[in-house]
Amino acid sequence: MAIQEVGSGDTRKKPIKLGGALVTLVEPHRGHEVEYNRWYERDHYYSGCMIGAWTIAGTRFVATSDCKAKRYPANSSFAPDTSKGSYLALYWILAGKFGEWIQWGTDQVNWLHENDRMFPHRDHVHTLMYKVAGEQHATEDGVPTELALDRRYPGLAMFMFELAEGVTLDQVNAWSESRPLPADQMVRFTPIPLLADAPSDVPRDESRDRVLQLFFLEGDPVDAWDSNFAALGDEFAAAGLGKVVFASPFRATVPGTDTYTDQLW
Repeated sequence: MAIQEVGSGDTRKKPIKLGGALVTLVEPHRGHEVEYNRWYERDHYYSGCMIGAWTIAGTRFVATSDCKAKRYPANSSFAPDTSKGSYLALYWILAGKFGEWIQWGTDQVNWLHENDRMFPHRDHVHTLMYKVAGEQHATEDGVPTELALDRRYPGLAMFMFELAEGVTLDQVNAWSESRPLPADQMVRFTPIPLLADAPSDVPRDESRDRVLQLFFLEGDPVDAWDSNFAALGDEFAAAGLGKVVFASPFRATVPGTDTYTDQLW
């Protein structure tokens, strides 16, 4: 296989470029949180995503009870109950291979269902594919977006915006880029609908006019929330761009341990 098939082949451009992401927000049933955490990181993290061709990286974050206390709005079409959605998993997919990966991922998870490799005691709050729509960095020579998950940032702030009628992605990008960045880097995404044969336990979310922003933080996300993120939803609305339907801080999980499983609620 020629390198040009997986990269630009042009040293003036990124040889490996992020094309999109799988974003999945899941809630384990109470009493099954340790079992769920171990199943996910020891089986599903790999068998459901990481073993697939064109997967660049993956990582997981967790919303402990103090993270959930910072969430807003109190309820929305995206998250009617802000106590749900304890675990966030992110997977980076190579540009140019996104369509192939989506089909592989759908087929693979259906195979896992058929072969009794899933975990019944959990609910999907949100699971969807997203296409990269922009990125911002605190410094010009900072951590590349492609390495953001491998960097193992200790904190993350997740914002889901629903755009007002007539508002474009370019307007959102311009607004975001005109503001100080309260993170080491931020990546913007737009949603891609699930395939028709996606697993039935994944909720269908047909909202197209949304923008996802992921802020990668070098410190504790709860400590940074009030000063850097608590007012972001109001500021977005005041700019006439739309509204926030989900905002939450998350902490990085500690792979191979049960850390934070006793702090979810």
